[in-house]
Amino acid sequence: MKVVRVYTGDDNRSHFEDIDLPFAPDGPGELTPPLATNLVFSRRAPGGVQDWHCAPRRQYVISLSGLTEIEVGDGTKRRFAAGDILLAEDLTGQGHITRWLGDEPRTSIWVPLGDQQS
Repeated sequence: MKVVRVYTGDDNRSHFEDIDLPFAPDGPGELTPPLATNLVFSRRAPGGVQDWHCAPRRQYVISLSGLTEIEVGDGTKRRFAAGDILLAEDLTGQGHITRWLGDEPRTSIWVPLGDQQS
């Protein structure tokens, strides 16, 4: 399963990177190590824009409904719909822009992470 990571690069700008979740064999299947201890649900009205900002903490953002577009420092834009997962790690620097698109509210789960690396 792929996750899109947004992070602050050496140039102090946000960038995207596709990463794999750290699954390991576990009996008849695979599990990741524990990645979080709590989560938050978020709902945003369509048509809104949050100008340049950094992630408030390291967190997974799991899209449940609606459509979001995120723009990073080099001008690249990616859209996230239901089922998409973003790992937000751009805690410093320029940050990113978030736009809520379409006509449906955007609902997501925010899963704050501890100090462990992705």
